[in-house]
Amino acid sequence: MVTTWRMPAETEPHERLWMAFPRPNATFGSVQPAEASAAWAAVANTVVTFEPVTMLVDPVSLPTARRLLDPAIDVVEQELDDAWLRDTGPTFVLDGDGRLGAVDWSFNGWGDHEWSAWAKDGLVGAAVGSAAGAEVIPSLLVNEGGGIHVDGEGTVLLTETVQLDPRRNPFADRARVEAELARTIGASHAIWLPRGLTRDDGRFGTSGHVDICATFPSPGRVLLHEQRDPGHPDHAVSATLRATLERAVDAAGRSLEIVPLPAPETLRDAEGFVDWSYVNHVVVDGGVIACGFGEERADAAARDVLAEAYPGRQVVSVDARGIFAYGGGIHCITQQQPVAPA
Repeated sequence: MVTTWRMPAETEPHERLWMAFPRPNATFGSVQPAEASAAWAAVANTVVTFEPVTMLVDPVSLPTARRLLDPAIDVVEQELDDAWLRDTGPTFVLDGDGRLGAVDWSFNGWGDHEWSAWAKDGLVGAAVGSAAGAEVIPSLLVNEGGGIHVDGEGTVLLTETVQLDPRRNPFADRARVEAELARTIGASHAIWLPRGLTRDDGRFGTSGHVDICATFPSPGRVLLHEQRDPGHPDHAVSATLRATLERAVDAAGRSLEIVPLPAPETLRDAEGFVDWSYVNHVVVDGGVIACGFGEERADAAARDVLAEAYPGRQVVSVDARGIFAYGGGIHCITQQQPVAPA
């Protein structure tokens, strides 16, 4: 008998949230990264006020993690290369009987870059799945959790520049990717976006993860990153993504309601054009943990949009600049484990 798996929407009840703590490496630097450590801890300490958190910590980072993390957070010692658990960890799924599964994607450091290392991170998906008591579902597809978003009803959002990246899946085409997503997460309909944000194409980028561009707050609705300043290259990217979504339908055949989520006003940092995005939030039980960027007006406007998109949930901003400085946001460092019905 073939098991049918389904990836629940992020808004469905959680058992807990999984994270991994930063450690020195090529992107964080050769010593324990103070800015990143504080930023990751701030997210975890906020999330644990809503739901349980389990933090994977490399032995080298244990003293820092224990000093910064709320004692309510479960700390699990695990050798790590990096700290983006959305990508290195598993994607949790449920079957028709409520059994928990964990899709263990193949991982090659976001496309086998000269700086990326994944000998340890390649073992994290199965380790987390086993620790959660899930059935581990191996997949030969090179994919990351930040490269997909689902509505819980069969629709998956993804980008051509990630799953069809020849450095990840040189022999894949749309049909093969969609077949594997149907097998592993129950996706019956794929919406392919042509690309991701500009900064994400840089040296330490993911080549276009969807979770910084667009997400489903509910079936039939999409929150879309909107860069309103024509001086930023993502102004054109936002327009392209909107045009693609306007032509799309979901698994139920519905046209999508597109809700713009305007970018912060900051356009550049020391490295160039920023990819700061409020789309890269994470939904928790009773709440939404939103990226903050030290811009009172823009952060408040984003919270208003998110509060409307997720009615009944408390929206809390956490300063995410110390995360984006290293290549991602709050969604990128978290992975939800859904409740498996008894």
